[in-house]
Amino acid sequence: MSQRRRLNSNRVAESDDSPIHNETILRLVFDSMKWDVQSLCQTASVDRTLRALAKRLLWKEMCIYRAPRMIGSLMDGAPNGRIGGEWEAMAKLLFYCCGCNPTRHFRSGQSYPGHFMKSSRFSKTSGRSFLTRRCRTDLLYVSDLCEHEIRDRGDDLGVFRGVFGGFMRSRTRACLITKELEVDEGVRCPFCGGRVWSMTAARLVPKSAARRLGTMENGLEYFVCVNGHLHGSCWLVHLSSDEDGNDDDDEDDREDDRNQIIMGRPGTLV
Repeated sequence: MSQRRRLNSNRVAESDDSPIHNETILRLVFDSMKWDVQSLCQTASVDRTLRALAKRLLWKEMCIYRAPRMIGSLMDGAPNGRIGGEWEAMAKLLFYCCGCNPTRHFRSGQSYPGHFMKSSRFSKTSGRSFLTRRCRTDLLYVSDLCEHEIRDRGDDLGVFRGVFGGFMRSRTRACLITKELEVDEGVRCPFCGGRVWSMTAARLVPKSAARRLGTMENGLEYFVCVNGHLHGSCWLVHLSSDEDGNDDDDEDDREDDRNQIIMGRPGTLV
């Protein structure tokens, strides 16, 4: 019995020293794969050691490789370069559309599942559209809409997500705390699992958010979690060609450092 235990312990020790658990080797492997997110997901699910290594190092490396300017901006001034909610949540936010569930202020009728995105674009200009005037100095990146066709409705469903930089020191969080708003009991952050505030319930949804999304003012809802992750949904209004051409935000978008992140290669700026 004791010999069997010694053999098992030796096998564990050998597995811990194996090349698959070597940080340097793993970095070189994923560098050669351009930090493919699906391969990293599979690697992190192999065993407990790789899961811990991915959580501590690999997810961060992937985020920096894929969205260098966006991540650099979010890390600027952050204590020890940390981002709220851990790097695994940040990686999920970059590449995962969280879908939509019915809420108090957004009656979607049913749940729509999340899915991986082949490419994602995040913009600070879009983020400013989601901030009230008193909070415009906050740093917020928001993605382009992921459009879902709804067959039994005239409008399509739009799903979006985003992330605050320095959320703990942000004016948005200060407003939520000042209002003494309770967190929403029925919703959790789809990226980190944290508790969330409904920005609709807090009356912190500016009219510019509806204009940016192409929806009615009462046709959207979004949440911000305690770690600064944003997610939301809206009903998309079909515009005529004349209305679609008159977008006041187009000029701002040309000047914005919008980040495009593509699943198969590192993030590029367009």
